[in-house]
Amino acid sequence: MNRSRPEAASFDVSALPSYAFGHRSLMWWATFGVVLIEGTVFALAIVAYFYLRTRNANWPPGVLAPGLLFGTLNTVVMLASGIPNEWTRRRARKEDLRAVQIGMFVCLAFAVVFLTLRVFEFRSLNVAWDTNAYGSAVWMLLGLHTVHLVTDALDTVVLAVLMVTGPIEGKRFVDVSENAEYWWFVILAWLPIYGVIYLVPHLWPA
Repeated sequence: MNRSRPEAASFDVSALPSYAFGHRSLMWWATFGVVLIEGTVFALAIVAYFYLRTRNANWPPGVLAPGLLFGTLNTVVMLASGIPNEWTRRRARKEDLRAVQIGMFVCLAFAVVFLTLRVFEFRSLNVAWDTNAYGSAVWMLLGLHTVHLVTDALDTVVLAVLMVTGPIEGKRFVDVSENAEYWWFVILAWLPIYGVIYLVPHLWPA
């Protein structure tokens, strides 16, 4: 005997959106997972740095403390980048294509400035990665953060091109939003790293 199943209509999901922002998006959870993993890596590298500090009578051992100029400049520029980054994120959530296109290229310009200053940062450390354990720890911290800068800059380039050339899909705005949220992680992760690399040798010398 055939029976009608009106409840089957409740399983029709064709009207649901194919993308979403924030915690409703699988991409958001993926980004959150990456942030947790990479944040743990930064934390372990910082712990290793302080362990070495407690094991050495002289700090930095046998070298001059890093110069403050380029690291501080990069910190200021990085904090300033939060303004266009957040603006772009909010415009992406409103799916404002023209504003997102402008915002992406402004953010990309900031990324170029960061990476240029980062070159001078490495040169102002006053130590090579293989000089001693201190040098290895400092280069590890700065190197890890630089990898994040480079990967996010490349991601921004790809998204900027896609937002200009198309095809424009709703999920692209989600990608822009998640890219902006990841950049906040890059900014916030830099603050303790800056303190460890540049301030600790001056505030906690031997």
